[in-house]
This record gives sequence, C-alpha cells and structure tokens, in this order.
Amino acid sequence: MILSMTGFGRAEAVMNGRDITVELRSVNARYFEYSSRIPRSCNFMDSKLKKLLGEKISRGKVELSLTIQTVDAADTAVEVNMELARSYCSALQTLSEQLDVKNDVTAGMLARFPDVLQTRRADVDEEALWADVSAVCGAALEKFIAMRAVEGEKMKADVLSRLDFIEDAVTRIEGMSAGRVSAYTQRLTEKLNKLLEDRNIDEARILTEAAIFADKTAVDEETVRLRSHIGQYRAMLQLDEPVGRKLDFLTQELNRETNTIGSKCQELDITRIVVDIKGEIEKIREQIQNIE
Repeated sequence: MILSMTGFGRAEAVMNGRDITVELRSVNARYFEYSSRIPRSCNFMDSKLKKLLGEKISRGKVELSLTIQTVDAADTAVEVNMELARSYCSALQTLSEQLDVKNDVTAGMLARFPDVLQTRRADVDEEALWADVSAVCGAALEKFIAMRAVEGEKMKADVLSRLDFIEDAVTRIEGMSAGRVSAYTQRLTEKLNKLLEDRNIDEARILTEAAIFADKTAVDEETVRLRSHIGQYRAMLQLDEPVGRKLDFLTQELNRETNTIGSKCQELDITRIVVDIKGEIEKIREQIQNIE
C-alpha cells in the first residue's frame, strides 16, 4: 500500500470524566520527525506518544496536538480543614454561652466559612491517563493513515500512467534506432561518392566507420535498463511497505539512462522523445517526494 506523507487525523472521546482530543497532521520530510503540543501535566507521556506514532509512520514531519478537558470532578479532590472547622465550632459555642443564645451549628454552616473546605487537583493516575490518551491517539492514527492511503493511491495511479508513457516512448526509440546504422552507412557512402566522384570507394573503410558509429551510438543497453527500472518501479508500487527512498533511487536511474540516450542520439525525432521522457520523469519525481 502506497502512503502519502501528507495526512490528517482527528479523534475525540470522553473517558473517565475527561474529554480527550488528539489531532495528527503531517507534511513531507526525509525521515520521521515528531513534534507535539500537549498539556504540561502530560509531559510524561510525550516519548510514549512518539513511539506509538513511530511504529506506524516511517517518514514525514508529524505534529501531534493533545487537549484534555475535565467534564466532571474526576481530577478534583475536596479536603476538609478539620482544625479550622473545630476552631469555628468552638468560637460559636463560646458565642452561644456568652450571649445566652441557641447554638444551632450545622455541618452546612461550618462548610460555608472561609477555608473550611478546600479543593485541590487530585494526583494523576499516569497509567490510567496514558491508557485513555493512547486509545484516542490510536483512533486518530487510524484516520490519519487512511487519509494517507487515499492520497497514496492517487499518486500511485498517476505514476503508473507516466511509466506506461515512458515505456511506450522507449519502444519508439528502439524502433527508430534499429535503422540508424544502415541509414548512416548510406549517408556516408553518398557523401563519399560525391567527394570522390569516379574514384573507387573503400568498402572496408565504410564498414569500419559504420561499426564505430554503431558502437558509439547504440542505445540497446540503455533501453534494456530503462525497461528493467520500469518493471522494478511497478513491482515496488505493489509492496505493502514504505518505498519512497527506493523509488527516489530508481527515479535517478531512469533519468541517468535517458540522459545517456539523449547524448548518443542526435536525431531530432529521438531528441524530442527524450525530452518528453525527461518531462515525465520530473513529474514522477515530484510525486514520489510525497510518498512514504
């Protein structure tokens, strides 16, 4: 499966009193690069999040965004300042006795006095929090990879169509090259006939020149290698693993063989085909730069 390096995934869930949201987005990068925006209280899990993503993503600059909002009092604890409550109770008792009034102190009354009840953040259960966050992150990662796969299939189809064009162009070059030596021999003979007029032409010399020309301008090896590279390209596009770096190397090889053909063949028709091939290779290069 071909994956694009560009992707986005988002997941949200309420778990154990917390509304957890994870967003993943990525752009092209030579290797896997990770960055995050997470609450300070979750710093302990940053390396775990990086590892979780790294198991599924091999290339791309990935940014993770994590937000956690409390939807109930799950992370809040209420404490009673018993010493202060006793002091208030004792003071009210003294007030009742001194003024001869009824002492109708209740717990609710004491709770309304300043600082009797205090709230604080409860200690975080790191394992439980990580379990919840990792579950939401996993869901976001699935959507992220699914989007990458959709984009990857589009790029794969585009590259395959361009490979078909290049293969067809190679066939045309092979056909044009087949008669190049005989055409060169004929042109050479005609030129010598015109120069030497009625003098005898050394046929052996003409054959030697034709052989040298054939050796210098033959592109059989290059076209064979081009076909081989195209076959390897198609095979790699079917693999269920990251192939971006391998395709980058093969693209360089396609370009190398095409340049060699262009330097050997000076005929205008073949030169035009070479230019077309190089244009397609460049478009392929642009695509694979975004393949994982």
